[in-house]
Amino acid sequence: DLKLTLDVMSGFAANPNIYGTIVIALGCENAQEDIVVSEIKKRTNKPLKSLVIQNEGGTLKAIEKAVRYAKEMTQEASLLQKQDFPISELILGTECGGSDATSGLAANPAMGNLSDKIVDAGGTVILSETTEFIGAEHLLAKRARDERVRQRIYDIIQRYEESLAFVGEDVREGNPSPGNKAGGITTLEEKSLGCIHKGGTTTINEVYDYAQDVKVKGLVIMDTPGNDPSSVAGMIAGGAQIVVFSTGRGTPTGNPIAPVIKVTGNIDTYKKMHDNIDVDCSGIIFGTKTLDELGSN
Repeated sequence: DLKLTLDVMSGFAANPNIYGTIVIALGCENAQEDIVVSEIKKRTNKPLKSLVIQNEGGTLKAIEKAVRYAKEMTQEASLLQKQDFPISELILGTECGGSDATSGLAANPAMGNLSDKIVDAGGTVILSETTEFIGAEHLLAKRARDERVRQRIYDIIQRYEESLAFVGEDVREGNPSPGNKAGGITTLEEKSLGCIHKGGTTTINEVYDYAQDVKVKGLVIMDTPGNDPSSVAGMIAGGAQIVVFSTGRGTPTGNPIAPVIKVTGNIDTYKKMHDNIDVDCSGIIFGTKTLDELGSN
């Protein structure tokens, strides 16, 4: 647990969307301030300040100092000039949540088309949610770059199932969720077959543990839970600058570090949750749009 905590916090600090970090500690936690600072410095050399509430003399004094640090960093960051960069520098995270039957038919295939385009341009795409590979893992394994990556795909799924069994749980008891079932998904395997469309059709080049730095180009997998905020957080800690998130039933899930672009294949959800949804992919189902059109847009 401590390692995962440090991996996520240091990954957030290292994310390209972050200019600098202020670490605020109480003083008696396991993730001590000096440990967190040390882990951040292993992953980035960006501006970093830290303080300990107990050493500062309480909450108000700690807030005062932290605000001063934040204002200094904001001023420094405002002097930076925006620059163009190639798609090859982009890391895209993909996620699905609140899925229904339209997710696997429209939204996820459109995201897969986008994923293929980014990979073809030299960029990186992360396919996540290990629990939602179950029943479709053999299809992913066939696309592995080599035997090591192929075995890693099977290993992370087996590890997940064994960890749940250890505490007397079965992923199939809670997945598909009640919302998934109401939306027409009947089995975990059916959900998985829709889920993996987000990764497109290219070769899977690597499998990363949760929140680890994503360095390999092309399509990769990150071992994340099916829980949407946790999965998104892991990919952003791994370096994703933007996340595309499909939802059939609708969700407000976002993240303060990276934009989370919402895509749906359900026209009713697009209309009902218009303030949460960015892209309507229902045209694929109604025959008014093609995968390539939506993947390009």
